[in-house]
Amino acid sequence: MNGRIMGITILLASIIAGAGMYYLQVYGFYDAVYSEEVQLVSLATEQPETIVFDNFQAIDADSSPIRYRACFTTPQSLAFFTESYVLAPNIDPRNAPKWFDCFDAAAIGAELEAGTALTFMGTKNIEFGVDRIVAITEDGRGYVWHELNDCGDKAYDGTIIGEECPGRPTE
Repeated sequence: MNGRIMGITILLASIIAGAGMYYLQVYGFYDAVYSEEVQLVSLATEQPETIVFDNFQAIDADSSPIRYRACFTTPQSLAFFTESYVLAPNIDPRNAPKWFDCFDAAAIGAELEAGTALTFMGTKNIEFGVDRIVAITEDGRGYVWHELNDCGDKAYDGTIIGEECPGRPTE
């Protein structure tokens, strides 16, 4: 009888811990972002410039620099963006939590592959080793996410960073 009680106790504790970890990963750490600008790196100045946008929705989490996701719309044409702003190589978007339904990574990736959307550099090194990537579709929908750049890949996998990367911030 004591073994059965101990087994049930361990099973219940495991279920509660698993449910708690799932909740924290999918819901708990994310916060809505309300006052944010959508910026792209200008071809002329090589600096981020705010673009015209509307219907902005975003989430972020302090637990990781690559958890940022945003959606917006813009009245400007894709041709305007390609003539004015720095293109980024087509980077597959990172998945967002299912409850953040405006950001569907599979659909965005399909549009990028089909050529009906392009990726632009939003901000280089928004945090050490992390770039902000902005994808804009032909019909004016936009998506934003963070992606590790070469310096971030090197810093997080333990290889020597080198001189081309900016100095790592001290905390």
